[in-house]
Amino acid sequence: MQRTLEQHQVWLYLTAVIVGLGFGWISPELNRYWELLLWPVLAMLLYTTFTQIPLARLSSAFTDLRFLTALLLGNFMVIPLVVGTLLFLLPDQPAIRLGVLMVLLVPCTDWFISFTHLGGGDSAKAIAAAPLLLIAQLLLLPLYIWFFIGDPALELTVGRYLLPAFIGLIMVPLLLAWITQCLARRIQGPQQRTARLMDTLGLLPVPLLAGVVFLIAASQTNLVFENSGLLGSVALVFVIYLVAATAIGKSLSALFNVSAPVGRTLTFSFGTRNSFVMLPLALSLPEAWHLAVVVIVCQSLIELLGMIVYLRWLPRLIRDVT
Repeated sequence: MQRTLEQHQVWLYLTAVIVGLGFGWISPELNRYWELLLWPVLAMLLYTTFTQIPLARLSSAFTDLRFLTALLLGNFMVIPLVVGTLLFLLPDQPAIRLGVLMVLLVPCTDWFISFTHLGGGDSAKAIAAAPLLLIAQLLLLPLYIWFFIGDPALELTVGRYLLPAFIGLIMVPLLLAWITQCLARRIQGPQQRTARLMDTLGLLPVPLLAGVVFLIAASQTNLVFENSGLLGSVALVFVIYLVAATAIGKSLSALFNVSAPVGRTLTFSFGTRNSFVMLPLALSLPEAWHLAVVVIVCQSLIELLGMIVYLRWLPRLIRDVT
C-alpha cells in the first residue's frame, strides 16, 4: 500500500491543488477556515514524516566518509553557490526571494528516501543520512538567509517569527517522533506489533501531504491568481535548479569515484528539497511575506514532476562502468 501511494503521489498532489484552487475560487469566504485547519494537519504531517526518519541511526551516517563528504559538500557548499546565482533571475520581490532561499537551500529528508529507492539508489545510505541532513540544514538555514538577504528589517522579522514556528511546528513533532521510535523499539510483546505501528504511520505522510496541499491551495487562491505572472519566472528557476542538481550529482559522483547506486543517491538528495518542513516557517511570517508560501508549494510541485524524469533518466545517466 505504501509503495502504491508513493508511486502515484505526484498525481494525488496535483489533483489536491486543482481541487483546492476550485474550492478557494468558488467559496472565498471559507479561506480563513481552511488556513486554521492547515496547522494541525501540517503538524501531524511533520510528526508522521519524522517517524519514518531513523533518528537513532544518526551515527551510522558517518560510516562512509566519501559518500558523506560528497553529500555535505554538494548540499551545503555547491548548491548555495548555484542558488545565489539563480537569485539574479528572480523578480525583485523580497517574499519571492525568501521563499526560494528557504526551499532550495535545504535538502529533503523524507521522499528523497522513497525516490532513491524507486530510482535504483542506495536507500540504506539515504536512510542513514536523513537525520544528519535535517540537523545540518536547521542549523545552517539562518546563516544562509542572513548571507543572501542581509536586510536588518528582514533579519528582525525572521528572528521574531521563525523561531517560535521552528520550536512549535518542527522541534516538537521531531521530539515526539523520536519518543515514538524509542517506545516502538521497547514495546513488550510480538515484534509484529511494533512493525505494524510504524507501517501504519508510514502510510500517513502521502495522504496528509495531499491534505496540506489542498488546504494551502484553498486558503491562498487569491494570492496565487494575483501573482501568477511572477510565478512564471520562479517556476523557470526551479526547472533550471533541477538540471543543475543533476550536473552536480554526476560531477561529484565521478570526483569521489562512488558506485552508481551511491551516485544516484547523491543526485536525488541534491534534486529534492525539504519544502514541507520549510512550509510552517513560511506560514508563520506576517501576511506581507505569504507569497513565500506559494513559492514553496510551486517548487514542490515542479520537483515532483522533475522526479518522474529523474526516475526514468538517472539509472541511465549514472551507471557503473564495466
